[in-house]
Amino acid sequence: MSVAAEVAPKPGPLASLRQLNRRTLPPLLVYLAAGASGFAAIAETFWVRERLGLSATALLALAAWLTVPWTLKMVIGHLVDTVPIFGSRRRAYILLGALLQCGAGLALAFAASGATSLTLAEILYIAASLTAVVGLVVQDCVADAMTTEVVDRTAPDGSPRTPEVVQAELGDVQVLGRVALMGGAFAVAGIGGWAAQVLPVSTVFLIGAAVPLLSIAAAILAQETTSPRERPDLRILGGGAAFAGGLLALGVADPPFAPEIGLLLSLGVIIYLLRTTMEGVPVATQRAMAAAAAVIFAFRAAPPAGPGLQWWQIDVLGYDQAFFGVLAQIGTGLAIAGSLLLGARMVRLPLGTVLGWLAILGAAFSLPTIGMLFGLHEWTAAHLGFGARTIGLVDTALSAPLAQLGMIPMLTLIAVHAPPGRQATWFALVASLMNLALQAGNVFSRGLNAAFPVARGDYAELPALVISATVLGLVLALGAIALLGRWIAPGKPPEASAPATG
Repeated sequence: MSVAAEVAPKPGPLASLRQLNRRTLPPLLVYLAAGASGFAAIAETFWVRERLGLSATALLALAAWLTVPWTLKMVIGHLVDTVPIFGSRRRAYILLGALLQCGAGLALAFAASGATSLTLAEILYIAASLTAVVGLVVQDCVADAMTTEVVDRTAPDGSPRTPEVVQAELGDVQVLGRVALMGGAFAVAGIGGWAAQVLPVSTVFLIGAAVPLLSIAAAILAQETTSPRERPDLRILGGGAAFAGGLLALGVADPPFAPEIGLLLSLGVIIYLLRTTMEGVPVATQRAMAAAAAVIFAFRAAPPAGPGLQWWQIDVLGYDQAFFGVLAQIGTGLAIAGSLLLGARMVRLPLGTVLGWLAILGAAFSLPTIGMLFGLHEWTAAHLGFGARTIGLVDTALSAPLAQLGMIPMLTLIAVHAPPGRQATWFALVASLMNLALQAGNVFSRGLNAAFPVARGDYAELPALVISATVLGLVLALGAIALLGRWIAPGKPPEASAPATG
């Protein structure tokens, strides 16, 4: 069958907006709700710091476990492909995730109301945090699957469309998805900081519990897919369930090095399931995707400094709730602008080139923060007339767009190589691997925090901690690109893909 002759439009500024239509609106609303789910994040940060007794190490361990549901996206993705709920493979899952988020917000509001003991408040905080993440994962998995369906792989006459055009359109949809996600964060960043400063924490959590109404609207507007439904693969469902049980047992037993054991277990299971899902995919494509996955994993495994850095910003630099909201809003706004202006062009560049430059720029843009750890803000205040807040604003303006810009080519690559009939499972598996890298970053961060311990009010080791985290992240990314970058080739969409049905 001949390929339908099409020419990919030029990737000019704002070019991705041409994919904004009735078919793309439901997944974009889900992403918008996901971004806005951070409405209570600033209030939560101050509440945990001031009211709960969790240490930096405990919070890092919780952060590691909060990434585990994201590694289980392959199970949810396969359920979306194969198991309808009341005949629905889209709406029902979105509604389920939204209800879980609402319940988590209500539990946090109760914990923050002062009606419980400190111990129960900590238990509710941990349980609600996990529940909220599960709800987000369910919705995100469905939205991811829908973004692969809103671009037709065949022309109206049934002939395959030009691969370059399909890839460009898939990239544009991913740009819009990132913009919607960041748009939600931008919409609530400033008001979230203001609310954290003037409203009771329990009230802020109650308002946050209403955010999933956006997802409910998306479920109402969404069209159910009519693509052929495969039979459930017990290797994925059973293996995923056993995997979840193993992780749960690790969490309950809490043996030494539990996060590290969980990371290795997760990595092994996901690699096995990826190989299972790629059965029948050409060997050259498998090799390119394996190299790309390894580079993406290394790039996203850059360790964060941990909560000690934010504590220092609060205690030493004097950052308050409102200023954190301003930083979040400025950073998100610039990330949105960067995605709209550069995203369409970035999806057409080699992945290794994009991630390499982003890693270098990320390390360079961390220098102002490192400088302030050694008193840079005091010198600038004395000699140049500006201090920590101005430096923080400039640092945020420079560094904020980088993480989101890095996501766009990754997600496009996943969508391009989605095997026919297994789009949701494939997207969820590779996305699980990407999010597993964040867990690896938290494990690295936990080790660095053990080597350079930071406590509330004691920040002597913080400079060494931040420098070590920055250097390690840069080495991981550039090392992986140097070793594997030549194997990453631009991919073409699978020729046998069925036509999309929004």
